[in-house]
Amino acid sequence: MKLAQLNVGYARYSTNDPRMAEFMNNLDRMNALAERSPGFVWRMKSDSGNATDIAVPGDAEMISNLSVWEDVASLGHYVFNTLHARFYEKGTNWFKPMKTPHFVMWPVADNHIPNLEEAMDRLNHLHKHGASDHAFGWNAVDTSAWRRCAMAAG
Repeated sequence: MKLAQLNVGYARYSTNDPRMAEFMNNLDRMNALAERSPGFVWRMKSDSGNATDIAVPGDAEMISNLSVWEDVASLGHYVFNTLHARFYEKGTNWFKPMKTPHFVMWPVADNHIPNLEEAMDRLNHLHKHGASDHAFGWNAVDTSAWRRCAMAAG
């Protein structure tokens, strides 16, 4: 089994607004870092090399990030223990607060690549039913165990 993750948000400004420049100008850098990270398997991208121009089913204003990792520790290491963490901490500069979950993880078969519709279904399931084996967030993970694994992987 592998781990899929979806992260969504609404940009505070249009992606070509100067206030979004730091985020937009570093997408290629962060995506390349992800692809070089231990445990990375796949990420959704368009011809642009990122996913900011891929329409989320039912919500054209939403920006999404969908990827597959070997496990939670690998994803956790990338998110919290690499340069990505600096950008993660600045997320509110570029994205509006959401009243519903904006991040979800779920297990996928080794050879399965999720699509955006499947990912949004998982996010909606988390919102409606809470964390389960079907859909969960960071708060449902034994953080001490995955952090130890993530540190060991790095």
